[in-house]
Amino acid sequence: MTQTSSPPTENDRAKQPRLLIFVVAYQAQTTIENVIKRIPEALKDDFAVEILIIDDGSADDTFVASRNLMEPNSTRFKITVLYNPVNQGYGGNQKIGYHYAIEQGFDYVALLHGDGQYAPECLPALMQALRGASADAVFGSRMMEKGAARAGGMPRYKYVGNRILTAIQNKLLGTTLSEFHSGYRVYAVAALRDIPFERNTNDFHFDTEIILQLVIAQKRIVEHPVPTYYGDEICRVDGLRYAKNVIKGSLQASLQQFHLFYDRRFDCAPPGAEPRYPSKLGFDSTHSRVYELVPPGARVLDLGSGSGAVGAALKAQKNCAVVGLDTERGELTQQYDGFILADLNGGIPEIDAPAFDYVLALDVIEHLDNPEDFLDQLRRLTAPWPGAKIILTTGNVGFILMRLSLLLGRFEYGRRGILDITHRRLFTFNTLRRAMRAAGFTIELTEGVAPPLPFVFGSGSGLAGMLMALARGLARLWPRLFGFQCLVVARPRPLLATLLARAHEAAEERSIAA
Repeated sequence: MTQTSSPPTENDRAKQPRLLIFVVAYQAQTTIENVIKRIPEALKDDFAVEILIIDDGSADDTFVASRNLMEPNSTRFKITVLYNPVNQGYGGNQKIGYHYAIEQGFDYVALLHGDGQYAPECLPALMQALRGASADAVFGSRMMEKGAARAGGMPRYKYVGNRILTAIQNKLLGTTLSEFHSGYRVYAVAALRDIPFERNTNDFHFDTEIILQLVIAQKRIVEHPVPTYYGDEICRVDGLRYAKNVIKGSLQASLQQFHLFYDRRFDCAPPGAEPRYPSKLGFDSTHSRVYELVPPGARVLDLGSGSGAVGAALKAQKNCAVVGLDTERGELTQQYDGFILADLNGGIPEIDAPAFDYVLALDVIEHLDNPEDFLDQLRRLTAPWPGAKIILTTGNVGFILMRLSLLLGRFEYGRRGILDITHRRLFTFNTLRRAMRAAGFTIELTEGVAPPLPFVFGSGSGLAGMLMALARGLARLWPRLFGFQCLVVARPRPLLATLLARAHEAAEERSIAA
């Protein structure tokens, strides 16, 4: 005897996850009814389903046709129909729909087009893929099955363009999607909450920008094959303009991952996705150079010690005695000989310790509200210590990429790099040297340090090695232009009080001798 499952009760439906089928509609009065009728009723077995249709300011009767569907379909799905009095564009309409899904507490949202280009019959399969893979988004791909796109009527120029653009985007972002340009998508609403989709374009490349955000936010994307259908719908996309915008956005997102560009749209990486200031001891850098400059057995004061990578290496490998100072204790500073909790913006605190041989201020000065006061205090602190040396590093805002950015009219802070968003002051080699001399330091060494290219290209490839050697050579040849960071070694000049005391002593000695 065959048993059939009974339909879900009201109590069962109350426990079901909520699915919003969001239909973007523009000039769709002849197609919207067919799209809604084709949505499988079987979705109700697993989800509490509602439909949202937003007419984006159509000049035809799309809104009326959509409203007419509410009553006949009321036993199938609840339908809400909204109307934008001003056309918001394809991307702008999506923003409103996703905001609606978030505000109304839906668990999932599926995007359908009111022109019928994507088959509503595929929704159960897409939703099954979304839940079965514990994914954050599932994209209906027309390219997963060989030949299916062309067989479904996709014009050859669109097919070729789609493949080329997708290949470029995969290369830039390190992804392996079969298609970036399908408009058939289902999302977990929780994932949409975590990305700033409101900042995206209102144009057609919104679909690309939301993928970029999902990738940067480390959301799980799954693809599922869907059939291709091209009928007599009107294509409203300017292909060349769309391609330009897609490549531009993908390039910007890629550069932002390497901290060479900043845009708030793409500032959505999860907290802790990468170390705030990672160690650079493994290649030619300020960290490795400082390690070379400090001799074994030296007493070292590490101001603004951060994670403590440099000090920990000096202690473990050169038997240096290291004391750190920062607003919080980094993981590796646990290995230090001592630690002082202090904010350098409040001034250098009294340090109850014997004289130090070296004081490190690595990437500190640019974070301070008043670097000049800091340098004055640093001189007063270190001048009484016999033979004390200061090693100070900071970003070089005159670096060639910064100059080129200014030439192109760009000057944008980011999460890391020379224009780190936490920086308060910017320096060139000349401005740093002037500031240190004015504070009473004698500069013994100035070097330009190459950019941290291994963070961009990796450290194991031959290409990375060649580029690093070239960058290092250029930084030495012309540090003001090619030095990514400035490194200065200086000694504090004696204080006037010290010189006056010495003058008194010398005068007394000469008087006695006379």
